[in-house]
Formats: sequence, structure tokens, C-alpha cells
Amino acid sequence: MTTPHPDPGPVPEPPSWPHCAHGADPAGDPVGCRGIRVAPYNACLAHLDHTDRDAYLADLTPGADIDHRGTVLTRDLLEQLHTALRDPGTSKPRYGDALFHHVTFTDSAWFNGATFTGSARFNGATFSDAWFVGATFNRSAGFEGASFNRNAGFEGATFTGSAWFNGTTFTGDTWFGGAAFTGDTWFGGAAFTGSARFGGATFSDAWFVDATFTGDAWFVGAAFTGSGRFGGATFTSDAWFGGASFNRDALFDHGTFTGSGRFEGATFTGSARFNGATFTGSARFDSATFTGDAWFEGATFTGSRSRFSSAVIAGSASFTEARVGVDRLGPLVCGGVVRLDGAVFPEAVTLEIVAAEVSCIRTRWESTATLRLLHARLDLSDAVLTMPVAAVTHTDPARFSRLENPDGAVARAVAGVLRRQTKVVKVVSLRGVDAAMLVLTGTDLTDCVFSGAFHLDQLRIEGRTRFAGPPAGWHRRGLWPVRWTRRRVLAEEHHWRAVAAGQPEVSPGGEQSSRLWRTGTVHGVPGRAPVPEGVAAAYRQLRKALEDGKNEPGAADFFYGEMEMRRHDREGTPWAERALLGVYWAVSGYGLRASRALAWLAAAMTATVLVMMLAGLPADSPKPTTTGKQVEAGREVTLVTDTPDPVNPHGPLRERLSGERFEPALRVVVNSVVFRSSGQDLTTAGTYTEMAARVTEPVLLALAVLAVRGRIKR
Repeated sequence: MTTPHPDPGPVPEPPSWPHCAHGADPAGDPVGCRGIRVAPYNACLAHLDHTDRDAYLADLTPGADIDHRGTVLTRDLLEQLHTALRDPGTSKPRYGDALFHHVTFTDSAWFNGATFTGSARFNGATFSDAWFVGATFNRSAGFEGASFNRNAGFEGATFTGSAWFNGTTFTGDTWFGGAAFTGDTWFGGAAFTGSARFGGATFSDAWFVDATFTGDAWFVGAAFTGSGRFGGATFTSDAWFGGASFNRDALFDHGTFTGSGRFEGATFTGSARFNGATFTGSARFDSATFTGDAWFEGATFTGSRSRFSSAVIAGSASFTEARVGVDRLGPLVCGGVVRLDGAVFPEAVTLEIVAAEVSCIRTRWESTATLRLLHARLDLSDAVLTMPVAAVTHTDPARFSRLENPDGAVARAVAGVLRRQTKVVKVVSLRGVDAAMLVLTGTDLTDCVFSGAFHLDQLRIEGRTRFAGPPAGWHRRGLWPVRWTRRRVLAEEHHWRAVAAGQPEVSPGGEQSSRLWRTGTVHGVPGRAPVPEGVAAAYRQLRKALEDGKNEPGAADFFYGEMEMRRHDREGTPWAERALLGVYWAVSGYGLRASRALAWLAAAMTATVLVMMLAGLPADSPKPTTTGKQVEAGREVTLVTDTPDPVNPHGPLRERLSGERFEPALRVVVNSVVFRSSGQDLTTAGTYTEMAARVTEPVLLALAVLAVRGRIKR
């Protein structure tokens, strides 16, 4: 039985260039040495005999093209090559095109101060220590697939062409401090197992896509004149970008920061994109400046000490769908919109933001949160509040004093926000929010949409809160001039009345007239405008919320609004009830307008006085008369005393409207207001008039007292 031989594995492929083949063994290594032959010889530089090597090196001059692909270069052999190419003027080697593909440097590779006037190709090369301190690359520099097994130093190196380090592995520390990359720089898929130091380096377009930094990554003070692309990069240790400047786009999409991501004082002139990035450690953007937009969509911040303190964002900032596990966000200034739509805040957090708008649509707050804002429009539509959340107008603007005087482009971008006359937070929507977990302190609710919110009766409204009012000035209703009663009005009532009045829609960005009802975003859309029944429900719940907060005057305004909506609800309120509400409104403003009730009381008393003077008081007060008869037989005398009926006055008006008749008429009326009888003799008309007055006038007085109490009760 024959024992099978073990599989020797695949046969090595020979390189694409004519190779040395020294040490080839048909059984073990049929290729042998892969170093390119040095023309006109049949061996590579490493395997030339001394005579041929000396002859080859003697023919080299500074700036000559060399090709040693696949060659194994020792420290001594590389030094001989540098000596042959040394420029007498600089005492540094000067290369033309230098091809070092797949070269193996057995010892430290020293290229300090070297100049590559042509292309420098180290693709697939293997380094122990690699030193390119002060080297100059005037055209392309390629290091794709190279491997640095110990340290690699490129401090102060200059790459005027493209620099290619794709797939390169740096096992030790790597120094590119102060290096200048004028052309494109490619580190795609590179692996830095030691420290990677690019402090003060200058890049044009730099590609670090999918690069891995196992040690610290230092880009402190680095300048990216083109785009800085770090998409998918992994920073296992700390990543330092403090003071770095990105003059175009900075792309860190889906990057992973296991250690700290330090961007303190960094400047982002173009867009800064961290979409899908993961910050396991702290993310520090303190004092960073974004002159464009800042994107953190889908990012994850699990380090609670992440900060954006004193950051300035001239454009918009988006944290959409992000998971923000920080304890403080800000204080920061944003000239556009801060979008937190769909973001999740798993930990207690305080947000301090100056912005044109803060959008928290579908934001999930899993712990307590405080939103301290200035100037901003706040949209909380469909936000999920599992713990108490407070939206507050910031009471300490001094915390933003340094940010309110930024320089240059940032100043121009955020000036419109910072110069706004009102600093109060304007809440624009609570639609879909469980208001039982919400506290609004010192906010502007002029345009706030409450429809669709839950537990509005448990909403806490504190501090000086602003609501909309009715249109200002005098208006014409038919032939009569009218003026709307001053009160707090919900935005939904504005929207409904604007539709009912047939007002034209205000163009986007147009200014709403204070003499008209304010139109909403769904103005003119069939079936989308608010209906009186829904607006009445919102008024009713908010009235209870204010009553629970001991704000009776505010609650009175919301009761007035609720009655108004019921009076105008033709579908949900029967006509008889609407008629009764109409009388209630006309007589006393639903028991909330003392002036109206007193005016009606004065009118009723005046009318009663006139009726009494004209027909209620008799012409003369009737005198009692005694009549009787005498019976002779028994000498019995019978006397009867009787008062005749009052006689209606029949004289001219000037006699009936005299001062003499005014005093008793006034006495009758005043007594009727307090349910008392004056004891005055009255005609039949006067008696019934007094009865009517004793019913209506006390009611009007009571309504006036009720209205006054509603305004002063606490």
C-alpha cells in the first residue's frame, strides 16, 4: 500500500518582473528570490557580487531612477544606495522614480531628508523601523499594503504629489508630525497598532476610510485644506483632534471611538458628518466651531461625559435617530436648526442651546431632562416622555456671552439668531405628547398646537407664559364697529377662526398681521383645520391645569375660550344650548366680563326708572277713606276704611318725568336690585315692572361680582 504524500500547497506565483531567482528549489521554492534583476546583470541588488554591485552603484547619480522591486535590503545595502544618490548640495539622497514594491527592509529603513522627484512606490513593502523625517515626495508616494513592524517616522516629510498608504500596517509608533501632504493622501484600511501622531500635519484631501488606530491617534493642530475622510475608521484608544481645522468636509460616518473622541477647539469649515458614529468613551467638542452643518444622525454616545460646551454651529445640527447618553449638551449656539428627531436620551441630561429652532419630533426621553433654551422654536411633536421633562427659557444668558461675539463667518451666520428681540422659548407643537410628564416654564405658547396631546389637564405651566391674543384694533361687523375682548387665545382657535372668516393663507415666511386671526400650517386643507369641539376640549383641559396651579385669571380666559367654542359648535352643541350661551355671552361675557354685566345692570335700572316715572308711580298717592252706616234700632255704627286703587298718571311727559317723581322711582329700583320692596304705592304696570326688576337686576349684579372675583381670586 502506497502512503500518499502530503499536499505541498499552492505553487508560489513568480512576480511580474524579471526576477533574480537566487536560491530557487524546484521542490521547495521554484521561484526563489523575487528581487528584480539589475540591468544588465542577472541578479538583484542583494545578490550581485561586489564587483557588479560597485559598478552599478558607481553609475548612479543624484535624481536617478531606481527599480528594486521585491529585493531584500539590509541597512548596509540601503545606506550604499543612499550614498550613491546623495546630492552634493544638500548631502541628502535624491531619487527620481523609486520603485520599492514588495521590498523587505530587514533593519531600520532610513529615508530622512530624502527627496523623491519622481514617483515613490513602496507598495507591499515590509518595514521594521521606517524613518522618512524631512523627506520630500514631489510626485506620488505609494505605500499600499506596506507593513511597518516597528516604528515609522515621517515627521516634517513633504508629499507634493499623492501619498498612498492604503492597507499599510504600522505595528509600532508612527510619526507624521508636521508632515505636509499637498496632494491626495490615502490611508484607507491602514492599521496603526502603536501611536499614530499626525500633530500639526497638513493635508489636502485625506482618506483614512476604514483605518484602524489601536493606539492613540494624534491629529492635534492638523490642517485639512481638502476633505478629511475617516468613514468607518476605528479608534480603539483616544483620538485627539483638538485644534484641528477642516476647511472642507469632515467625514467620520460610522466611525468607532472606543476611547475618547477629543475635538476641543476644532474648526469645521465645511460639513461635519458623524452619521452612525459610535462614541463609547467621551465625545468632547468643547469650543469647537462649525461654520457649516454638523451631522450626528444615528450616532451613539454612551460616554456620559461627552460635551459640546461653548460650541458654535453656524449651520444646522442634526442628531436624528442618535442615542445620546450624555449628562449635558451645551451650552452651544446654532444658527440653524438643532434636530433631535427620533433621538434617544437614556440618561438624565441638561440641554443648553441657543438656536433658531430645536426639533424634538419623536424624541425619546428615558430619564429626566431639562431643556434650557434661548431664542429657539421648540417642536415636541410625538415626543415620548417616560420621565419628567422641563422646557425652560434660559435664565442665565451670561453663559452664552462668549458665544454671542464670534468672529468672521460664524458671526455672520448666527447673528440673525443672537439679535432676536425675544429670547423666550417658543413652543410650537405638543401634538402626540403625554403632557403629564411635561413642565413649561417661562415659555411662549403663542403658536403652540395642543390638539392631539394627552393629559393636558396635568400639564404644568409655570413662570411668565405667553399666549396669543385676539386681533387688535376695531373691526366692522355689519354697520357696527366692534373690538375683540382681550384674553388668552389658543393657536387652534386662531386657525379655526381664520378659516371661518375666509382669510387668505399667509405665504411661507410672510408676516402675520396683528389685526387678523393667525393662519395655521394646514390652512385651506380640507378636513385638516381644527373644529370647535376639539378646541373646546383643549381649553377645558388647560383650564383645569391652570386651576390646579392656582392661576385663576388664566383659567378664566380658558373658560371663556371653551364657552366661545361651544357657542360656535353647530354640530356638537344643540341650538337651544347655543342660544342660551349666546345670551350668557351678551349679558356678561360668560360671567367673566364685569363691565358688560354692569353696563346691562345700568341699562336695566335706567329703563326701570323710566318705566316707573312714566307709568309705574300713580298720579297721587291714594288716601285711605272711611265709610259706614248707622242702625237706628240698636244704635249700631259700622265703619269701613279702604284705600282706593292708584290712579295712572295722565299728564304730559314733562310732568311725569319730573324730579319729584324721579326720587321714588329710583328708590324702587335700588331696592329691587337687592331683592327688597320699597313699600312705594305703584300702579299695576309699576308692580309688574318691580317684579321683573327684582329678578333680573340682582342676577346682573351677581354676574358682575362673579366676574370681578374670577379676576382677583388666587
